[in-house]
Amino acid sequence: MGKIDHYQELIDKEIKKNKYGQKPESLYEPIRYLMELKGKRLRPMLTLLTYSLFKNNVKPALPYAIAVEAFHNFTLMHDDIMDNAPLRRGYKTVHEKWNVNTAILSGDVMLVKVYEIFSKLEPEYLTEVLKAFNRCAAEVCEGQQWDMEFECMDNVTEAQYISMIRQKTAVLLGFSLELGAILGGGTLEQRKALREFGINIGIGFQLKDDLLDAYADPKKFGKQVGGDILANKKTFLMIKALEKASRNQRSNLSQWLATKKKSESKRKIKAVMEIFNDLSISSITDKKINAYFKKGFQSLHKISTSLKCLPLQEFATELISRQT
Repeated sequence: MGKIDHYQELIDKEIKKNKYGQKPESLYEPIRYLMELKGKRLRPMLTLLTYSLFKNNVKPALPYAIAVEAFHNFTLMHDDIMDNAPLRRGYKTVHEKWNVNTAILSGDVMLVKVYEIFSKLEPEYLTEVLKAFNRCAAEVCEGQQWDMEFECMDNVTEAQYISMIRQKTAVLLGFSLELGAILGGGTLEQRKALREFGINIGIGFQLKDDLLDAYADPKKFGKQVGGDILANKKTFLMIKALEKASRNQRSNLSQWLATKKKSESKRKIKAVMEIFNDLSISSITDKKINAYFKKGFQSLHKISTSLKCLPLQEFATELISRQT
């Protein structure tokens, strides 16, 4: 069994072991439901891979890697409410399976449990971890707020969008790597390089997610394809389309962005996708994704001579070519 497969097994077992609470069952069952849905486990994997750069046995870091996954799923539970998303990883979202109020409360409990797990850290790590986590958590919330505000803004620049996804998605990947380095005893230089690596591949990861939302195979993706289009998300794809569109194309995009009737959903997705294809938006997005992954690897290479980074590099490389 390879290192990544072994760590995946450890992560899955640890997630199933955590019960979070018992009564009322309606509060805790949604947490178990979401946590056990087979996701990528990207963030806890990054924590363990980073920790393994400094220590041979990753089990001491496992509970804290799961805390990162719990925080990530807390944000998903609340984000799905805000986006009115019907599916998560191919299954009903919590607010669809239960109700909105339950999803809000269950998400709140998840965040409490994250702090409960971190509170068990050794004193030498506790302050540093909480300082880094609190900074990260606030930025994630700021990014989500910007994401919602962009839906009501006529003009969103590429720079504004990149800043938003850096906060909403990428800083948590950066924290996942930094956490592994803190717990493993890494130097400040190593921690910074690993955090920057995570942030840049995180931006690339989110841009890839934007691309897949429009172009993925629905059977593999696990979410509604075209969901960002229906939600009028100002994704990188939409921003570049509006930027490069002819006057007629821009007028058509604006009309479809103003359309909110569910009966027009299929036509809206088809019409917007035709404009994306005419403007080669997929190719433009791919180039931007690769640029951020390249920038991330440059940060990793700063410390790769002193650490055995190959498994981490290989895992990150797989993210570039993912189709789900």
